[in-house]
Amino acid sequence: MRALLLFLAMTLPAAAASHLIYLGTYTRSTSKGIYAVRLDGCTGELSQPVLVAETVNPSFLALSPDRSHLYAVSESSTMAVPFATDLATGALKPLQAQDAGGKAPCHLVVDRTERTLVLAHYHSGIVAALPIRADGTLGEPGTIIRHEGHSVNPQRQEGPHVHSVTLSPDNRFVIVCDLGLDRVFTYALDPATAKLTPGAAPFVATAPGAGPRHAAFSPDGGHVFVINEMGNSLVSYRYNAATGALLPVDTQPTLPAGFAGDSTTAEVRVHPNGRYVYGSNRGHDSIAIFAFDPATGRLTPRGHVPTGGRNPRNFALSPDGAWLVAANQNSDSLTVFQVDSKTGTLTPTAGKASIPMPVCVLFAN
Repeated sequence: MRALLLFLAMTLPAAAASHLIYLGTYTRSTSKGIYAVRLDGCTGELSQPVLVAETVNPSFLALSPDRSHLYAVSESSTMAVPFATDLATGALKPLQAQDAGGKAPCHLVVDRTERTLVLAHYHSGIVAALPIRADGTLGEPGTIIRHEGHSVNPQRQEGPHVHSVTLSPDNRFVIVCDLGLDRVFTYALDPATAKLTPGAAPFVATAPGAGPRHAAFSPDGGHVFVINEMGNSLVSYRYNAATGALLPVDTQPTLPAGFAGDSTTAEVRVHPNGRYVYGSNRGHDSIAIFAFDPATGRLTPRGHVPTGGRNPRNFALSPDGAWLVAANQNSDSLTVFQVDSKTGTLTPTAGKASIPMPVCVLFAN
């Protein structure tokens, strides 16, 4: 309690150069739920993380566009959990949890009209859409789509494993990565009814065994980047905003040549200027850096930076693109890098914090 009071006092008034970050965790060790931390936008230093909501395995978080509500998955159950936010203090007020339509939800996104929450369910291979009421609470699913099939890896791809849901900039489509099927799906979204329907081009197939995990749009909406967990690769797709179709343009490895250890990818992020793309490697324990040419859709590898911890499951860029915060799940740590927007280079800083099993980094401002 004392730590929370100190955190709230520090943020009342929050300095203009301060970024509020919410942290999702796994609660199977000593974590109790969602934490908050402040990043000093001048120095890159982190405050001590404080617990702001007790909830089970909030492995991924999403904010409503107006930032009045935060939504978390409960990965060990079937629940989606909403909270009302107080960004001045970082405090979260829990609202009624809602069954999210499938086992082990692992990723979620709020549509731009703040009327629909879309979720990915890894173990049950389901993508679901839930209506959001005016008070931020959730209704029963308006859509439950269960994928069917398998791919080439009998241990990891014995069935569908929906791993992420990514909203298009114009709010018309949701891009869905299914690791188990080696497919990236496009669904048209009707936020007024929480309905999802297959796009005109329903999916694009990846390389066999690639295991598409997460996706991110370029700032101009012209391209989508998909990071493949098992194939350790990053693919750029040209995006057709009229139909939601994806056309593969370029594929690059996320690991350095000659690396022979075990590694899988996790997160992909795009710099706000659209010129650089970043992906995390778990095993190699690094951030891979790529330059991106929007005219050609081509990616150019620019090297790797160690994350300073083990198993960087997630990372995020500050809204101004000046900082990158990496969550090292297996070393219970956060590390901060300064970002050079002209070159894409990441420079380690003294910014560090300890937190049990961090698995999601979400900038609130």
